[in-house]
Amino acid sequence: MLLSFRFANHRSFRDEQHLNLTPAYRSAEHDQAVRVVGIFGANASGKSNCLHALGFMRRFVIFSDREVEPGLGVAREPYRMTADSLEAPSHYVVDLELNGIRHTYGYTVDNDGVLDEWLYHYPLRRKRRVFERNGDSFAWGDESGQRALLERIAEVTAPTALFLSTIARFDHRQAAPDRVEPEPLRDVYRWFQRMRNRSQPQLSGGYRSGWPDSDAGRRALVELLRAADVGIVDVVEVTSTVTDEQPLLFRLEDPSIGRGMRRNARNRVGQERKRLKFAHQGPAGEVQFELAEESTGTQQLLGLAIEAAEILGEGGTMCVDEIDASLHPLLTARLIALFRSTTSNPRGSQLIFTSHDAALLGTIDTEEILHRDEIWFTEKDADGASTLYPLTDFKPRKEGENRQRRYLNGNYGAVPDLSAYLFEQALAARGPVDDEAAD
Repeated sequence: MLLSFRFANHRSFRDEQHLNLTPAYRSAEHDQAVRVVGIFGANASGKSNCLHALGFMRRFVIFSDREVEPGLGVAREPYRMTADSLEAPSHYVVDLELNGIRHTYGYTVDNDGVLDEWLYHYPLRRKRRVFERNGDSFAWGDESGQRALLERIAEVTAPTALFLSTIARFDHRQAAPDRVEPEPLRDVYRWFQRMRNRSQPQLSGGYRSGWPDSDAGRRALVELLRAADVGIVDVVEVTSTVTDEQPLLFRLEDPSIGRGMRRNARNRVGQERKRLKFAHQGPAGEVQFELAEESTGTQQLLGLAIEAAEILGEGGTMCVDEIDASLHPLLTARLIALFRSTTSNPRGSQLIFTSHDAALLGTIDTEEILHRDEIWFTEKDADGASTLYPLTDFKPRKEGENRQRRYLNGNYGAVPDLSAYLFEQALAARGPVDDEAAD
């Protein structure tokens, strides 16, 4: 479970930002972190860049040991509006609760390589070092198991690679299912593996390896599509034989994975290819449609539902950019509710999303879609630098607050500064319209 995320000098964010998921208004009997966070703001204010920073941290943890190219340094994206920021380091830090124990992992990078890297954990609420890295120098905690193995892997860790991703590649030991001792290196790496960071789904056909194998999982997704009132009454798997080599259909790309890391999977000639068809009820019975024949909103809902079901079932953190794209606000609210419910989310999975939809700041049937400590905003200053801040910075009104209206009125900031005069001037600059030419 993600407790907080700190980062600096990434894309439009120049100064350090802190996304704090610690509940602000709940008692100690609740989770240590909120299960849902919504980030709102104007276009180009930094919402997507906040998720991109977390996605970059994940990608670097998983792939930095494989992306080592001598002399190329680190492919990072610092704040570009000042010359100093282009050379200044970037840093990324997560606080996690894993198996009931808090962990803090982070690293600092510049254009040439990794400057610092560290991992601490807090068994019995006391800080203990797992490892600290300063350039090529490493220091180990007193309880770091298999010191000799760690030292050997540290020796082969490249200057542009993280120790955490390097040890994950070289350490092939299997964790004991009934282990007693904590394994902070493995646990932190697995958290990054389970995290999903995505924007629009890239749907191109009717099959995906992530479609649930279990009958229960398939029924749950079909019921979600039925409840969404998109006209689908059933999903049917059909099998056909590939007659020519084709791209693997129904692929959901993970945009947090770099282009060089994506694999262009293909259906080979003679293979059996599974496809999904979507049944709709018509006056003469059921009619089956291909995925490409479904609406963009249905495709978006299906992609989100598949990944949400996976995260809810296994545990993890799911980041979605523009969650409301092509979805009705009620559907978005329903997806949010799945993560907030302890019944549908017994593993404490988390959803972090961005949105322009102010309706999500309101209520449905007198119930808040998002609590105050689940709402964050992004805004850019005159220098083009983004800032991330929570709704809890604003004191609630005694008589209650209409958050949707107050946000649109600019009470919380994070709205575009629109000028009707400039719009009118831009239209006037076109000159008179030639009616005859238009005809």
